[in-house]
Amino acid sequence: MHKLNFVSASFIVSIALLAAGSSGGLTAEEPQILQVSSEEAIASDYSHQRAVDFLDRTSMAWTKKYKCFTCHTNFAHLIAVSELEQRPEYFQEVRTALDDLVQKRWPEKGPRWDAEVVMAAMTLTVVDRNLGEPLSQSAKLALDEMWQVQQSDGGFDWLKCDWPPMESDDQYGAVVAAVAVSAAPEEYLQQKQVQDGIASLENYLSQSKKQDLRLHHRAILLWAQSLKSGWLTQKEIDSTIADLTALQRPDGGWNTPSLGKWDREDGGVADVTTSDGYGTGFAVLMLIKAGMNRDNVVIKNGLSWLKKNQRESGRWYTRSVSRDSRHFLTHAGTAMAIMAMQACAEHEEG
Repeated sequence: MHKLNFVSASFIVSIALLAAGSSGGLTAEEPQILQVSSEEAIASDYSHQRAVDFLDRTSMAWTKKYKCFTCHTNFAHLIAVSELEQRPEYFQEVRTALDDLVQKRWPEKGPRWDAEVVMAAMTLTVVDRNLGEPLSQSAKLALDEMWQVQQSDGGFDWLKCDWPPMESDDQYGAVVAAVAVSAAPEEYLQQKQVQDGIASLENYLSQSKKQDLRLHHRAILLWAQSLKSGWLTQKEIDSTIADLTALQRPDGGWNTPSLGKWDREDGGVADVTTSDGYGTGFAVLMLIKAGMNRDNVVIKNGLSWLKKNQRESGRWYTRSVSRDSRHFLTHAGTAMAIMAMQACAEHEEG
């Protein structure tokens, strides 16, 4: 979400970020949340390690400073780096913090939002799968809680803070839940409560309703489909691939606002033409999940854009789709770029 998260909009607006010097570069010091700026210089060469280090340090700093989990930063971080053969320095500490959220805070105070439940369930389940581990206690607790907060229509009451693409509509919560349950092991899916929840979610994502989904959300169902079939018909898969491919920019990248046509909360004019990190990483990753060949020119051009547009700090800049006071989507965009590179075995240095 602009959180894939869970700080309220009013809280986000009040956040004062720590500055990191004029270059915005990383140091060996205590992890910080670096100021995000479109003016940061493009790196002279692509570095996978620099990207991972940036996301890892930013996630740790966010977790320690705000004591919460957000779609745009630490949820995204755990999903992205859990795919790597070598997890970075702060992965386990951030994961432990999420375990504590589910196993300690929820029993004492309850989840902050239903969206927190679904995002925790999706993240923990995907992380377990990425690590090749059995379903953890935290993942099972979060999944079970997800069915408890499911609405009667099969969807979820999502955060609507005007922070697209993640916190602006209930449909996003439904497709995230589809990824969560699709990543779960088969033995978990055999439970009646789970089967009833899936049936209700499938009803919410019926063919007629899927036609109304923003392309961004429909593309996430490509991810769910890659884990567990049944979310999309072949015709829907083909049309989603075609729609994503049609939005590729001449420079090889994708533009996030064009994936959903959201109105800006600050009243500004949406830029629907400039390629950005989130849009490009997201589109490449979902096309790979859909089965597009890595040698396809669409994928090659997308990867080329990512390699040419990494910033000196290791991140990929993405302008906020909502307002220009914060650009936290840059964090999620960096996670998407890392996953896209990983999916295409394009994570070598240089």
